[in-house]
Amino acid sequence: MKFIDQVEIQVEAGKGGDGIVAFRREKYVPAGGPSGGNGGRGGSVIFKAVESLQTLLDFKYNHLFKAENGGRGGPNNCTGASGKDLIIEVPCGTAIYDAQTDEIIGDLIEPEQILVIAKGGKGGLGNQYFLSNRNRAPEYALPGLEGERKMLRLELKLLAEVGIIGLPNAGKSTLISSLSAARPKIADYPFTTLVPNLGVVRKPTGDGTVFADIPGLIEGAADGAGLGHDFLRHIERTRVLLHLIDATSDDVIRDYNTIQQELQAYGRGLANRPQILALNKIDAVDRETVDLDALATQLNHLAYAPVFVISAVTRNGLEPLLQSVWNILDQMNAVEIEQVLS
Repeated sequence: MKFIDQVEIQVEAGKGGDGIVAFRREKYVPAGGPSGGNGGRGGSVIFKAVESLQTLLDFKYNHLFKAENGGRGGPNNCTGASGKDLIIEVPCGTAIYDAQTDEIIGDLIEPEQILVIAKGGKGGLGNQYFLSNRNRAPEYALPGLEGERKMLRLELKLLAEVGIIGLPNAGKSTLISSLSAARPKIADYPFTTLVPNLGVVRKPTGDGTVFADIPGLIEGAADGAGLGHDFLRHIERTRVLLHLIDATSDDVIRDYNTIQQELQAYGRGLANRPQILALNKIDAVDRETVDLDALATQLNHLAYAPVFVISAVTRNGLEPLLQSVWNILDQMNAVEIEQVLS
């Protein structure tokens, strides 16, 4: 399945039905009077978040979505039928923006959450509405109003509690495949991962926590360089960032700073998100020339964050790393519960 996480579409709510001009013409009703009914309401366009969708692929080739128009009013004071609402299903985590103003309209996160995005037009008034003592036989009615029309940009931001970030070829895909049942494409060259991968990692309690492997960032990603700009948005919803660093790199500190600078440049609070650092690929490090403990200490002083020494391939050091993730998430949950209760 092709991963599509950003599209532009046009939505049009239904037009209200026209009111009509009609008079009662019944044999035993000598003064029938006006009886033109009102038009029906136009259908609205409604977005609904569903768990069964994981991508915006359905919108790739269909860019116009129209709700049903309201029915025309009828004689004998009959109101026209209301237009059927158009319900558009989107993945959980879809943010909806006005494509012209870039203003966010809504954010659908919870399953079954709905958002009325364009309201249908009101039905026109029939001539019976205008009956009065001064006008006993009105011969005019009003047309229905147009429904709302909007140009929208849909952005899918993955819902994951832990985001795995790092430079290309840092071992992110290998790590998520070691921790979960996810099986992303893995190779020994940069940019193997072209789309985010999700994996569910089981906690000791049996609960599942969603990890997201974010495609490799490079210097300038926040300004549109490489693949990172397209996928930085997927880190926005994560609660904890797991920063993976290649221990075999010529300059580990430079690699760390590159990612931090991109998080800072992108904004939206990413640089302030709780982080855990992991020096990966220790199975390939020459211990005689590389002092891993010294590197970990140096990173700890820079980041003021926990630093772990791991090998995603051999699974060495993964248990302490995961325990640190669980501890941070538990602390965040406790704070949130306390805030709710206070």
